[in-house]
Amino acid sequence: MKAELVSIGDEILIGQIVNTNSVFLATELNKIGVEIVQISSVSDKKEIIINALDEARKRANIIIMTGGLGPTKDDVTKHTLCEYFDDHLVKNEYVLEHIENIFEKYVTTPISDMNRQQAKLPSKATILPNQFGTAAGMWFMDQEQVFISLPGVPYEMEALVKNEVLPKIQQQFVLPALYHKTILTYGLGESVIAERIADWENNLPDSIKLAYLPSLGRVRLRLSGKGTELEIIKKQVNVQIEKVIPLIEDIYFGTDEDQSIEFIIAEKLSRLGKTLSCAESCTGGAIATRLTAHPGASSFFKGSAVTYDVGSKTTLLGVEREMINQYGVVSSPVATAMAIGAQKKYNSDFAIATTGNAGPTRGDLGQEEGTVFIGLATSEGVESFKFNMGNNRTRVIQKTVNQALELLYRKLLK
Repeated sequence: MKAELVSIGDEILIGQIVNTNSVFLATELNKIGVEIVQISSVSDKKEIIINALDEARKRANIIIMTGGLGPTKDDVTKHTLCEYFDDHLVKNEYVLEHIENIFEKYVTTPISDMNRQQAKLPSKATILPNQFGTAAGMWFMDQEQVFISLPGVPYEMEALVKNEVLPKIQQQFVLPALYHKTILTYGLGESVIAERIADWENNLPDSIKLAYLPSLGRVRLRLSGKGTELEIIKKQVNVQIEKVIPLIEDIYFGTDEDQSIEFIIAEKLSRLGKTLSCAESCTGGAIATRLTAHPGASSFFKGSAVTYDVGSKTTLLGVEREMINQYGVVSSPVATAMAIGAQKKYNSDFAIATTGNAGPTRGDLGQEEGTVFIGLATSEGVESFKFNMGNNRTRVIQKTVNQALELLYRKLLK
């Protein structure tokens, strides 16, 4: 079963918003065995939308559109679909009542005729109720193909997909069984990993495909199995994972992309009854943000000090100014002193500290752009590690966060 996604809106084409809807849709459709053959973005113009639909129906059984369903004049999707399917608009009393209830309960401005016009919908469409907004979803059957129109507001679209679209697709079509499992690795690039596991990869059965998904400091290895029986596919994929783990044991951090390294760290610290704190300079609080994104982080995370300038390092963490003058802010002694300072300040078992020159100029005492020191304090002592993270400021920060979490995770394994 093949699907094509069409995002409608000039705001996407000019880069005003990021098209997260297609990412969500592709992920959810793939989970139920629907193959995405193309993703496109088109302008808010009737003739362009019609052309996109004509092209999409040549490739896909399911065409899903997002956007262009608001109350203003530039929202033309509904009228375009009427022309495309030789249809007309009719008032839907259920949708009208829903819109009026939303305005009564949640909107301070009075409802207008323009808002009420959103209850006029194509007569040939099956209406998909939008519990969080005023723009209803629409489902059209045209011979053996399905055309689905959804609002562009992400949380409205996501609820409609989960509650309405996916169940209807599963009822309408016979879908293959599809199973993904992802191995998380940190510390080596994809080419090095590929060399290590070449023999294993070459001997994978035809029903299982391997994809390399690299990002800063880590590579995910996704195994995808496809067939008729889900349990058989799961068993085949898990057998292959058991075979490959011994080949990458030193860089293996678990399975499934939902289990990020910070989530694994959180579970490990909570299980051990240990606590963690941070002292961040060049990363500016990014490590703390990653760690506290998970519910229940307060059970292990004590706090973070973002000590960006020299004064905050001395007053908040107790780093000696003489040390900074001698070695520079970006140095091993300062990184270890920051880690010890955070450990004492927050009375934590572990502490991570970062100090570095993210660029674009040389730092104090001429440290090269991209030079980073990470300090790691434990109950057994403190260590520091030096890295060169490159010459792009954003990448330096992101790579430093990933490296710091990797160092902490390796320490927790010991």
